[in-house]
Amino acid sequence: MEYPIYEKGKFKYIEEGEGDTVILLHGLFGSMGNYEALIKGLKSNYRLVVPLLPIFELPSRKVSMTTLMEHVHEFILTQGYTTIHIVGNSLGGHIGLLLTLKAPELVRTLTLTGSSGLFENALGNSFPRRKSYEFVKEVAQKTFFNPDIASKALIDEIFEIVNTPTKGLNIVITAKSAMRHNLEHELHKIKLPTLLIWGKNDTITPAFVGEDFHQKIEQSELHILDECGHAPMMEKPAEFITLLMAFLERYPILKTK
Repeated sequence: MEYPIYEKGKFKYIEEGEGDTVILLHGLFGSMGNYEALIKGLKSNYRLVVPLLPIFELPSRKVSMTTLMEHVHEFILTQGYTTIHIVGNSLGGHIGLLLTLKAPELVRTLTLTGSSGLFENALGNSFPRRKSYEFVKEVAQKTFFNPDIASKALIDEIFEIVNTPTKGLNIVITAKSAMRHNLEHELHKIKLPTLLIWGKNDTITPAFVGEDFHQKIEQSELHILDECGHAPMMEKPAEFITLLMAFLERYPILKTK
């Protein structure tokens, strides 16, 4: 990890750069490091903040989409961010949607990439059913169009998660909670500018899911990237940064912390 991780009470986070605040939310098997390329590309113009989602820190009985969303909401209020941009990948996009529905006054724009929230099987299908290293490696590689993006460090991290009973249990509980929080009938309530960036070769939340979000969110625009899987900000960082910067420049925050 190139950037320091700060701790404030129960919160762990990365914060780099100055300018309008952009909250970056990682996915179920993701980590704060998934956004390193974005931080590097945007920190000269924006304050990039990556809170750790406490999927493994919470006791199993307290793990849910609502709890994770409330954790992020409390973090934002604790930090004193008055208006934010949200970028969320996979489960992080789902949490971003829930937060936008709960506190729309906080959110200037929403960017979703490979987000759950519509496609019920997305996260359940991403969980390795067998715990052998080779099988975990195969599942991790299928996250991307280019399997080489799945580094040994990433595979090792997922292998450790699925082979640690408490962590594996929390992953399953979180995935089931996400499936119960299908937002098909809530998306019409989102009235703010929304950027959708999808991988054409995403096998977890296929491109048709991005198209479905586009149809259901009134002020949305959709970009589908060729030769790209479930994490466009990792697999196509240059294209992602170009799209995101152009979008954020159109919708500046007039006042920020």
